[in-house]
Amino acid sequence: MSTAAIGYHFGTTDALLIEALLNGLEKWSAVLDQSLTALPKTDLPEHLANVYRCVVQSFEGYRGVLAASFELMAQADDNERIRQELRRAVEHARSSLLGQILRSDSDPDQMHVFGTAGYAMLSGLIVQWLVDPDSLPTPEMVSSQLLQWNTQVGR
Repeated sequence: MSTAAIGYHFGTTDALLIEALLNGLEKWSAVLDQSLTALPKTDLPEHLANVYRCVVQSFEGYRGVLAASFELMAQADDNERIRQELRRAVEHARSSLLGQILRSDSDPDQMHVFGTAGYAMLSGLIVQWLVDPDSLPTPEMVSSQLLQWNTQVGR
């Protein structure tokens, strides 16, 4: 594409790159959504392990997009469009992610709170995967520790 065509359609090459990155994030999100939706019904420990496995596998092929998304967040303070797009993506993740993981349609306020925590965990997992993917715990370890933590907290 010529510089003139980029200027006509996107305004600047930076705007084109932002558009491509947002498109890449949407594609990754759709892959993750489809993978989580396709998970078979299993008992909770196996389900949590499958969710974790599914999430980590969704990162494959999207390393550049996921890494660049953190740079995009840094630009959001200076660009209202980026901020709005990121808000939309975060809200979608909050509202759908936890429902897919827990297969629940709980109270919307409760889902928002839990979805926020789930999104924070997802973002943290992305960072860890980008920095040192070989040190991530196994899905079975994550599942058993989450269930053990839940039991201890529930006392």
